Amino acid sequence: MGTNMGIRRYLERFIGGTFRAAAAPLGLDGLELPTRFKKPKPGSVSGIELEELAGMPSSAEPARITCMDYSAEQAQAQEVSGIEAFLTEHRPEWTAVRWINVDGITDMRVIEALAKKYQLHPLAIEDLLHVPQRPRADAYGGGPGELQARLFILTRMIELTGDRLQSEQISIFLGHNTVLTFQETRGDVWDAIRSRILTKGSRLRQNDASFLVYSLLDAIVDHIFPILEHYGDRIEDLEDWVLSRPDRAALREIHRLKRELLLLRRAVWPMREMVQSLSREPHECLSENTRTYLRDVYDHGVQIIDILETYREVAIGLTETYMTAMSNRLNEVMKVLTMISVIFIPMTFLSGVFGMNFQSFPWHWRYAFPVFALCCLALGLGMLTVFRKRGWM
Repeated sequence: MGTNMGIRRYLERFIGGTFRAAAAPLGLDGLELPTRFKKPKPGSVSGIELEELAGMPSSAEPARITCMDYSAEQAQAQEVSGIEAFLTEHRPEWTAVRWINVDGITDMRVIEALAKKYQLHPLAIEDLLHVPQRPRADAYGGGPGELQARLFILTRMIELTGDRLQSEQISIFLGHNTVLTFQETRGDVWDAIRSRILTKGSRLRQNDASFLVYSLLDAIVDHIFPILEHYGDRIEDLEDWVLSRPDRAALREIHRLKRELLLLRRAVWPMREMVQSLSREPHECLSENTRTYLRDVYDHGVQIIDILETYREVAIGLTETYMTAMSNRLNEVMKVLTMISVIFIPMTFLSGVFGMNFQSFPWHWRYAFPVFALCCLALGLGMLTVFRKRGWM
């Protein structure tokens, strides 16, 4: 029961924000979780309407909004300072795809404006704000009398910063020619994609908005491979540690590694299933060309899961290796103590016999003690010689 509660606590902190990968023995103690919205009570109405967004509390720190417009011929990037004025302006006529990225999900004014402009579904808004959510893909709208067709994608962005492993929820809305991305905090792994958008002739600029979503997901998944290399190096160091000088600190490090690999697997596994569903199920906002590329992302996800499973098995084997090493050390100690006991048993017997206070003993002469000491020494050396010849030492 205690172990399950501990794993649940670490999982909640991992999915909700950041945890320390190699610090205190418990790893997560002392960390504060980011601000979260209260989950709805059981039985309450699902979804968040635009009217509810207006009444929700907003953080003092404004969200950072960036916009990139591009086509095969042109591309431009800008940072949005006023969301209302930005949304009232029409995008340039040459724009084929518009990507709006929002860093921070606690600025209700920005969320409300974008939800109203792009007709975001109430259920998607609820999942956007109530983190953490399981990675998945949902289709909304598109039918007669419904909202505009949107493909809503939830995923997790995992980064390794120093000794800290960070995980945040990423919400992506895909339309026919618009992509909205929402991040919990500032900073991401998409700088290479921004550079490709600004590079004339890149494949990204030759394709539609769904190809941009593929590129974003591909960057998120591929960024996990350097993290796996980090854990591979840690496993090698732990193997050397356990085999050379096993101690309790090594055992704590092994358990921390196993816990982190488990939490990483819980974050990556649903991402793989989400990418597989995108590559298989057609959607009017998702082109066939993009679905072909998404199969490659799925293959990368399968490879990541295989590596994680291998690392988990190695970590479990490290625990067994530690127990075996400690058992061997205990056997060596017991072996030495047993030899010492065996060597001193005859000496103890002789000293007990010759130490009895009997008048009839003929040992009352001046050289009795030196002779007794030499006999005991010869007996001990003789037993050590026998032990060494037999390979016991």
